[in-house]
Amino acid sequence: KREGDGATPVGEFPLRRVLYRADKVDAPRTALPRHPIAPADGWCDDPKDPAYNRPVILPYPGRCENLWRDDDVYDVVLILGHNDDPVLPGAGSAIFLHVAKPDFAPTEGCIALKLEDVVAVLSRCVPGDTIVIQSPDES
Repeated sequence: KREGDGATPVGEFPLRRVLYRADKVDAPRTALPRHPIAPADGWCDDPKDPAYNRPVILPYPGRCENLWRDDDVYDVVLILGHNDDPVLPGAGSAIFLHVAKPDFAPTEGCIALKLEDVVAVLSRCVPGDTIVIQSPDES
């Protein structure tokens, strides 16, 4: 996995925490830590920035993604522990499990499901859980 390659990373990753749009959805039922998304919340995806693959407050001088989106895909977000311990510049950032677009268009490396499926998955998650992502030829 490299920054910007559009690929979903393969491996086993810890489930970190859940972000959600409190103005649009109820807090998901889960044993994982939950935090509402605020309009100024972002995620740095600039490999040259010291905050790479970390949450940031907008406006932010480095390249970053706005977590407060109008297209509903970040209404509920599960942050996966990909490239975060330690963070390696350029090894990929902002790898989440989140809500799919209505047409299920491909993501830029994340996992996307229907909202009700994201909520169902979260209801079964507890701290210490991991997700295993396999390549298609490993299935």
